[in-house]
Amino acid sequence: MTHWLKINYRHLSPSDALDDRIKALADKLARMADHRIQSMNVIIEAPNKPHTSGHPFRVHLDFQMPGKHMAVSHDPGNKNAHDDVYVALRDAFRAAERQVQTHADKLTAHH
Repeated sequence: MTHWLKINYRHLSPSDALDDRIKALADKLARMADHRIQSMNVIIEAPNKPHTSGHPFRVHLDFQMPGKHMAVSHDPGNKNAHDDVYVALRDAFRAAERQVQTHADKLTAHH
């Protein structure tokens, strides 16, 4: 297991399949960040009202790189809310990739 990665579930049971997908996405992000991610907390939250239509999942990523704390959140009130947890994960990690790239570009510009 990736020692810097912590996965939390709210209002849904832990899943080996989701854990595997999160680990794969986190590893990809770590490679993109030249393995400089020191810690990452992933929170997947299911809607607590399963009887309503359109059950958007919330995905929160909170991670630390040297000198930089980053956070990504996709919430139901957001236009990017998703009924499919895998799509919500994909989009949250894509947003994290953009943040990592922006941070890397700034570091490159300063050198």
